[in-house]
Amino acid sequence: MTEFSHINKSNNPKMVNVGDKRITKRKATAKSTMFLGAEVVAHFKNDDITTKKGPVFQTAIVAGIQGVKKTSDLIPMCHPLLINGVDIEIDVINETDIEIYCTVSIEGKTGVEMEALTGASTTALTIYDMCKSISQQMVIREVKLLEKTGGKSDIKNE
Repeated sequence: MTEFSHINKSNNPKMVNVGDKRITKRKATAKSTMFLGAEVVAHFKNDDITTKKGPVFQTAIVAGIQGVKKTSDLIPMCHPLLINGVDIEIDVINETDIEIYCTVSIEGKTGVEMEALTGASTTALTIYDMCKSISQQMVIREVKLLEKTGGKSDIKNE
């Protein structure tokens, strides 16, 4: 049986020591799906919605990037990382739903899965915040890791 890496032999929490790990190129992509509803999507013009708070998608992308950079402040056992790049894309997939993709890359000793998941989540939360005056029926349906590369094991989820 695999043991949790964040629990020491006294059964207390610990931060994993990555000091002896090799520096490798690492990348992770996370996806968030969100129901906005037809009422919100109807406000789209030129691939964005502009509210009194500003352009929704552009603001949400900046917030997602900030979320990536703040992941170690939010998730206790995450290591602070020097992020090489963040790319966030938001796609309107039909008259009610969007998909958010957050890809994070580094050269380091630990992966960026949590950073990608935090970026996708923060982007979705910002969209919710900026559109809640139009509708409070929005739902963040799913946040999941799609892919990670460069560590001990690569994974690809659909």
